Amino acid sequence: MARNPVFVFGSNLAGIHGGGAARWAYENRGAEWGVGFGLTGTAFAIPTKDWNIETLPLGEIEKYVRRFLKFATARADLTFQLSPIGCGHAGYTPQQIAPMFGEAPANVLLPDEFKAVLGRE
Repeated sequence: MARNPVFVFGSNLAGIHGGGAARWAYENRGAEWGVGFGLTGTAFAIPTKDWNIETLPLGEIEKYVRRFLKFATARADLTFQLSPIGCGHAGYTPQQIAPMFGEAPANVLLPDEFKAVLGRE
């Protein structure tokens, strides 16, 4: 597995990485402006907001999470450090988001907030 994990952050579909973890990923990990989903640099964007920077419904976020988990499963050569997506600017709680990652492969490192909800150490 990679020494430096890929940083996974909540984004918006417009790929405007203006604040929070998204801005950090843009400034430090090569997240590309205008890319709202997927791997760029050593960062992976999962949309939690839409093109107008409005919070996506949980069902929509879950679709993107499933796509990310398929990618992570296919890329067992990489390690992914998940930030608590959806729990900052999008306004959701770990109790709402963490269950989406219940089936995450071993190469996805969950944040403590999600581990607590899922009952993992």
